[in-house]
Amino acid sequence: MAQTIKERLAELTDRLENGIRELYDSNRYAEYLAAMSKFHHYSFGNALLILFQCPTASRVAGYTKWKKLGRQVKRHEKGIQILAPCPYKRQIDCEQKDPNTGQTLYGPDGKPLVETMFEPITRFKVATVFDISQTEGRELPNIGVSELTGEVEHFTEIFDRLTELSPLPIEMEDFPGAAKGYASFQEQRIVIRPGMSQMQTIKTLVHEIAHAKLHDPAHLSPEERKQRREKEVEAESVAYVVCQHFGLDTSEYSFGYIAGWSRGRELTELKASLDCIHSTAGEIINAIQPSEPLYELAEKMQNPKQHQVNHKEKRSRK
Repeated sequence: MAQTIKERLAELTDRLENGIRELYDSNRYAEYLAAMSKFHHYSFGNALLILFQCPTASRVAGYTKWKKLGRQVKRHEKGIQILAPCPYKRQIDCEQKDPNTGQTLYGPDGKPLVETMFEPITRFKVATVFDISQTEGRELPNIGVSELTGEVEHFTEIFDRLTELSPLPIEMEDFPGAAKGYASFQEQRIVIRPGMSQMQTIKTLVHEIAHAKLHDPAHLSPEERKQRREKEVEAESVAYVVCQHFGLDTSEYSFGYIAGWSRGRELTELKASLDCIHSTAGEIINAIQPSEPLYELAEKMQNPKQHQVNHKEKRSRK
């Protein structure tokens, strides 16, 4: 190829950054943010409760909140239980203190002066929320396509090579929720939803392999572990770069996915992760393309005119 892998990776990550920046400036992104602002940001404890009860949950809200968003919880759906804070103020009587000395103040009758104060107290109650997959109704504003379509040349060979590369075994299995796949370090496997297009399957598989390579808590110190939003930005960025390298355009899907997870942070997470995105994408690309047919596929996608010329030369020699 005319370009080295390193040059190609730099070109693709630049394209990724520019595409997301353009999306930030669009009206679609403003509409998306307005809708997303209606979702609560949950504490670490509640995030764990949601994860344990519904591992594939992506957007959760209460019954009433979903109605305001134009969606209805489906019949017979089992809610996700979390702890909702219930702050209130408790009335207490306190002895008055001298602000300078801190000593108790006394009245003419020799008794301590008393003042009424209100002490803030937080109690918790069990509240029920539902994931978007448990609802139906009006579509929420989106900033990209929700599904990739199309076939992939050399699909079986690419899939097999990704399976060999993966740190976790790959299993095709249906599961509840709207996610297309997940990497579970607890279950020690990657699960991919069957029945998707070849393009969506390859993109999802690369995304989950990136998680498995970058985010295994067993291989990271507490300081190295990242928040979920950073993990998703890294995994989807790797998937975008790898797929683009082989001529599989996931721009509309990946740009929206990354921008959705980065909302409020602009491009800071993406830029902070560029080194690991480069190295992980490069490793996956090198694992996929050693054979001549796949190498020619990548070269054909990147230099279609030159490929046509070479093809004609080969035919003329016959």
